[in-house]
Amino acid sequence: MNVERLFEAPVAAVATAPGAGGVCVVRVSGAGALELGDRLTPESALKPSAREGGTFFHASVIHPVTRLPVDDAVVLVYRAPHSYTGEDTLELQGHGGSVSARRLLEAVLAAGAKPAAPGEFTRRAFLNGRMDLTQAEAVCDLIMAKTDRAAQAARVQLDGTLGQSVGAAYDALLEICAEVERLLDFDDGELPTSFIARTAGRLSDVITGMKRLVATWHEGRLLREGALVVISGLPNAGKSSLLNALLGHPRAIVHEQPGTTRDVIEEPYALNGVPLRLVDTAGLRECRDAVEREGVDRARGLIARADINMHVVDTSLAAGADESLAELSSLPDRKTLIVFSKADLQRTAPPLLPAGLAAVSVSAKSGEGMAELKSTLAGLLDLNDAGDSRAAVSQRHAAELGEAISQARAAAATLESAAPDLAVAASHLRVAAEALGRVTGRVYTDDLLDAVFSRFCVGK
Repeated sequence: MNVERLFEAPVAAVATAPGAGGVCVVRVSGAGALELGDRLTPESALKPSAREGGTFFHASVIHPVTRLPVDDAVVLVYRAPHSYTGEDTLELQGHGGSVSARRLLEAVLAAGAKPAAPGEFTRRAFLNGRMDLTQAEAVCDLIMAKTDRAAQAARVQLDGTLGQSVGAAYDALLEICAEVERLLDFDDGELPTSFIARTAGRLSDVITGMKRLVATWHEGRLLREGALVVISGLPNAGKSSLLNALLGHPRAIVHEQPGTTRDVIEEPYALNGVPLRLVDTAGLRECRDAVEREGVDRARGLIARADINMHVVDTSLAAGADESLAELSSLPDRKTLIVFSKADLQRTAPPLLPAGLAAVSVSAKSGEGMAELKSTLAGLLDLNDAGDSRAAVSQRHAAELGEAISQARAAAATLESAAPDLAVAASHLRVAAEALGRVTGRVYTDDLLDAVFSRFCVGK
């Protein structure tokens, strides 16, 4: 694809994070990027536009308007299609720091480049056929990854594993659709006798494969967004101590005075390579203090949204356990983990629980039961072995796959009916294929691309 037909001018952005650092990188991509480099390095004997791709050189970068030196830089030259974007690309590697990066970018823009939008370099890579849409999304997932496991899942998707699976299903549906459409001129009685059974079998195989992909959505959501795990309970139940024990450092204030925690305290935590959002909350009780009451209201709101509510019950005191457990009546069993705290001080047997609730006894002070707590929490979140790295679909992928499955099933039902309508079946198959095409980007709109690339940072 000719880049010049897609974009009018090269775009530029700082490609390194802001702040102090050894090097800053300003990336320029698009038709005219190398000629723009000529204007920035007038003292170089051999200009960027005259150099071979895959080469680099040292140069003094001169502002094209003020004619003053901006920085010394290593200049990298990439020629289309052998670059990240598939376009002619220039990279200026100057001294690190926010000021140096800003000065280099200002010089590049003064030379004729336009500021890049979020994700524009990867968007151009997609439009130029350098990657499919699932791989483009994996670039963002890799940048945003909070754990090694999340990064590895993004890496697998970036390698094309997900795109290839979806692409194979897309091709299969189009092939089946073409066969159905070729038979539209046949009378019902003239249809090949084995056609219906063979087509139904092929559709069943495609549907099974798509369902297998959809089944990875839960893991994909946790890897991308993290699981919200709320620590709740009565005042002084040991919630803050449990948070500190899990984190391994004293993040929350622990005091014998009830109501010490009045607002939510959120901290990141990794379990089996999956990011969690651990949230310590205000003690659940009726209170007159307006500030504490606001904290309790926030706690109840978080409990309602939580993936898991770890409800802490103090078993060092006989009184209060029943009151604490009464808070659980409105929560589904699968979202609740009872944590009997202060096991080192336990004076009474833990109270009886409603059937189906998981429970663990722990001591934040001695560490007793903490390993079991983590294992039980992982089980409730359905986290498989951290060694099982695979591409996991996103919410967008799952929605499109769900539409494709629904339409493929409708096509199969139409073909297997007493009076099969081939035109209707073909229509269902086309809609199913279009849904899969939107996953990989074989079918796309500007609105779809805007939604996907709005998640990106500027410079990637």
